[in-house]
Amino acid sequence: MAFALNPKYPLEIWGGVECTVNRVGEEYFDQLESNGHARRLDDLELFAQLGIVKIRYPVLWEKVAPNGLENADWSWADERLGRLQELGITPIVGLVHHGSGPRDTSLVDPEFPQKLAEFAHGVAERYPWVKHYTPINEPLTTARFSGMYGHWYPHGRDNLTFARALLGQCRAIALSMKVIREINRNAQLVQTEDLGKIYSTLRLVYQSGLENQRRWLSFDLLCGYITPMHPMWGYLRYCGISEGELEKACLDSYCPPDIIGINHYLTSDRFLDEHTENYPALTHGGNGWDKYADVEAVRVCAEGVAGPYTLLLEAWERYRLPLAVTEVHLSCTREEQLRWFYEVWNAAQKLQNEGVDVRAITAWALLGSYDWNSLVTRSVGYYESGVFDLRSPRPRPTAIAKLIRNLAAGHQPNHPLLDTPGWWHRPERLLFPAVSCDNSRAEFASTVPSAHISNQHKISLASPRPLAIVGARGTLGKAFARLCQARGITYRLLSRQQMDITNPTSVNAVLAELQPWAVVNAAGYVRVDDAEREPHICLKINTEGAEILATACAQHNAALLMFSSDLVFNGAVTKPYVETDIVDPLNVYGCSKVLAEKLVLQAYPTSLVIRTSAFFGPWDEYNFVTIALRQLSAGNTFVAAEDAVVSPTYIPDLVHASLDLLIDGESGLWHLANTSASEGITWADLARVAAKQVGVSVSSLIALPTQELGLIARRPIYSVLGSDRGELMPCLDSAISRYFDERVSY
Repeated sequence: MAFALNPKYPLEIWGGVECTVNRVGEEYFDQLESNGHARRLDDLELFAQLGIVKIRYPVLWEKVAPNGLENADWSWADERLGRLQELGITPIVGLVHHGSGPRDTSLVDPEFPQKLAEFAHGVAERYPWVKHYTPINEPLTTARFSGMYGHWYPHGRDNLTFARALLGQCRAIALSMKVIREINRNAQLVQTEDLGKIYSTLRLVYQSGLENQRRWLSFDLLCGYITPMHPMWGYLRYCGISEGELEKACLDSYCPPDIIGINHYLTSDRFLDEHTENYPALTHGGNGWDKYADVEAVRVCAEGVAGPYTLLLEAWERYRLPLAVTEVHLSCTREEQLRWFYEVWNAAQKLQNEGVDVRAITAWALLGSYDWNSLVTRSVGYYESGVFDLRSPRPRPTAIAKLIRNLAAGHQPNHPLLDTPGWWHRPERLLFPAVSCDNSRAEFASTVPSAHISNQHKISLASPRPLAIVGARGTLGKAFARLCQARGITYRLLSRQQMDITNPTSVNAVLAELQPWAVVNAAGYVRVDDAEREPHICLKINTEGAEILATACAQHNAALLMFSSDLVFNGAVTKPYVETDIVDPLNVYGCSKVLAEKLVLQAYPTSLVIRTSAFFGPWDEYNFVTIALRQLSAGNTFVAAEDAVVSPTYIPDLVHASLDLLIDGESGLWHLANTSASEGITWADLARVAAKQVGVSVSSLIALPTQELGLIARRPIYSVLGSDRGELMPCLDSAISRYFDERVSY
């Protein structure tokens, strides 16, 4: 293949708002309502600051004209599309996004294509300047979910419903573009589809081969490839489509895309295995002839999966049409989201340099997405953050936003966590016995050279800079090390002997040697009552040590994360404390933390200081919840305060949220705890809730007022932590449930 070192079209960054409006039974699920973009015009300014040049943007049939075009409400689209024009961002207008239209139609309605085309004509008349359209997003995927698997309306579970839903959508796309081009003859079709690849054992190659041909169906229909000689002609006939109906559908669907949009997710690649005993029951299924497990290929394929380079190359070899990656998103930790986006970008650039016409990659789910872990079949508010995090009062830019701004401006990203391969390249990705998947890489009519399929994205990286974790003996330090290991974050866990934070020479020597990109100060004096007897020791470690570490981190250009406490407050209020509330500690420990906050932020203003409260976790034996359950289970007396209201904090959630904020480059004070802004719980009730979860009697629990517990240091009666900056932590019920699950497996 010839090289094109100066591509005709420089690789662009596009954006996209998750805008699914799908129907389940009689209920519609609306992502724009869930993510709040339906009510926030100023989101568009945030998008423009990223440097994106185009955006996949909704003008959705179900929302604009649910009661017919004559009753359409264009006000929302008028305002948004007009603002995009002002900001210089080109919209790629979507009309149906995993939907099935208003209530008077469905994907299998014979009039669906004409009805959508009428709406498309109305859109084109109102916005004649719009040049790019995606009339229907992912028609094949939508047909599978709506017609074959029964997830979405009309909830078909058979081949015929699937086939008719697919053919109807493709005809609707072609007819919509026809009427749009009657108004704007230069209008372009940007057609999207998920191109997940299927792998299998040798026995099931016939099934994986079928599915690997079926994945091209929407593009093949639009490009006019489906003829009686095509492998899918017989399949569609088998589904129940008559020859006459199929001939007409193929003729009516002819509308080659101007840009083929590839949506690729790691979960889209599947592996089929008849050895069901190797996999959990929820993965078991079959095709009527063979029973098999259907699992994520990345979790079982020894050689790894195809990846974005190969999938794009396959699409190029098949169609020779311009390509774009129209969704780049990963539901994962922040550093893995960064790694995935950058890997797709590099794959697209490599293909460009090899002469493949790749136009752009798209930062999808700019605002994140809701409830896709259940394929949007129920609404429970499960949120995956994206380029922006919506758990703050205003959409908060994450590390991905900075990555996109750099790429859009032609700058090389320099985040240190990009130096580690993503989990999909690491050994821990294999959750099941590894199986060679080479046999299933062949397709009926594959034109992709094998050299591009095997090991096409080898990663060879220099040793990454570590995250330095201070506090090797403490619960929090150990938890950071455990979860950094799981997240693929290179770290060094440092004991006091290795680095004494009260000794500037020791601190500077270690930072000079390790050159960490960031430091987590998980060390500290935590014995609240003992601090009243030895305040000089508490202040030396918690305050002087913290300031010394902050000063050194500033000199060595290493980000700093440190922890403070709810004990900086006096408890004189009855509403949750937020970051800007006045501090007034009641004890020496609280004073040490107040002084540490002040001195650290003076010495190094970009430090991240997290206040938290009432730790409990699955990996140590000395936290409140674990001790309470141990004593109550044994029938021993356990005493807890009945009047002190606190914010319990599940350590794994705290570590994950803290790491995400650190990676995002956040600074200043943050409050993190596992209660919402309106809640709190007494120590005694926390013991009761935990005991109830496992069926342990609380008959030996003694609940007393705090003043009767014989504590040396004064504590605030109320120290619930709320936040003006963001509610990032899951609820307490979820945390306690996961605590028990982790204890069982620990």
